[in-house]
Amino acid sequence: MSTETVTIDKLGAQGDGIAGSAGGPVYVPFSLPGEIVAIARVKSQGTIMSITTPSPDRQEPPCRHFGPDGLNGTCGGCTLQHMADGPYRAFKRQLVIDALRSKGLTPDVGEIVPARPGERRRVVFAARKTEKDMLIGFNQAESHHIVAIEECPISSAGIVARLPAIRAIAAALATNAEPFRVSVLETLSGLDIAVDEVKKLSDPQRRKAVETVLGLRGIARVSLNGEILIEPSKPLVDFGGVQVSPPPGGFTQATKPAEEAMAELVLAHAGKAKRIADLFAGAGTFSLRLARIGRVHAVEAEAKALAALDHAARNTPGLKPVSVEKRDLFRRPLMTQEFKPFDVVVFDPPRAGAEFQCKELARSAVKKIAAVSCNPLTLARDLAILVEGGYRITGVTPIDQFLWTSHVEVVATLEK
Repeated sequence: MSTETVTIDKLGAQGDGIAGSAGGPVYVPFSLPGEIVAIARVKSQGTIMSITTPSPDRQEPPCRHFGPDGLNGTCGGCTLQHMADGPYRAFKRQLVIDALRSKGLTPDVGEIVPARPGERRRVVFAARKTEKDMLIGFNQAESHHIVAIEECPISSAGIVARLPAIRAIAAALATNAEPFRVSVLETLSGLDIAVDEVKKLSDPQRRKAVETVLGLRGIARVSLNGEILIEPSKPLVDFGGVQVSPPPGGFTQATKPAEEAMAELVLAHAGKAKRIADLFAGAGTFSLRLARIGRVHAVEAEAKALAALDHAARNTPGLKPVSVEKRDLFRRPLMTQEFKPFDVVVFDPPRAGAEFQCKELARSAVKKIAAVSCNPLTLARDLAILVEGGYRITGVTPIDQFLWTSHVEVVATLEK
């Protein structure tokens, strides 16, 4: 380890400051462009010891768990709390612009739809039982150390208020001192808590856990390793006026405002389409909204998510017909000829993107495409495939869903 003073030139894609040196770039978390900082350096990694010249864009972190003076954050849930709102949003928008340029794409990129504190309805906590306590929090960056939290400014008030209940449920389910994961979704009917990576409970442990949940208010469901342990009230989320009960631990967008912003862009692009394909449909985030416009064919690999979508579609009056298909689009993408019936295609894949699906889609005659992504780099690759196939990018909108991180969502619209 060596100690040296460096000047931060720019932010990297993960939000770390980057300084130049004779030995190559040095990555310095919690620093900002233009700052002169004293660091303890190990190879290409630097830890701030002090700031000689702070950036005017530096702000006081809102959360006490972030770290002392925002220099060396302890809680690993956020990485950019020390950055003022304007520069922070500009940084995230630029990530999208840079990803598109890396594939030779230069469309206009709209202003980012901002995220605000208290919007997160879905949070994944790290948990571990110690001899003295039950730790619930987030892993410190680059570490397995859990920072126990008492507050969380990104999370909804409903989740923060029930942290003691979440801690009690985790304690009842912990069978040893090994760490595990607790996913919490705030639903219309209470918290949906999915606990994973815990060993199988004995019958007495299971009974005790059930009794613990029944003694708490505001808990809709608790599941263990994907199986429902107890469901006092069916958890419900609202997709554009359609109520859906997602499967235990199933994917939902992390914030309601971001979901609604994405849906608004997708629906506006779909217009008055009569036949729509929704690929990687999940539990129906877009499908059930689109079904108010036209007939929808929803394709999804996860059987439980697809069943939730199908049940909601069948039990909601006023929707156009919704057909569902269980299909792994990574292994078996829809082929070009299968797109013939559709006016619009929507796709929202995992971070890996939809490369092989886009190669088939690029050869189709579908008039409009809406691409939703949580990874600008794979989106840029997929859009380049579609552009090469004759599509024109008509809009790109970044959406901030994961506040004070380097993650950014994007909705892109295309026409042929």
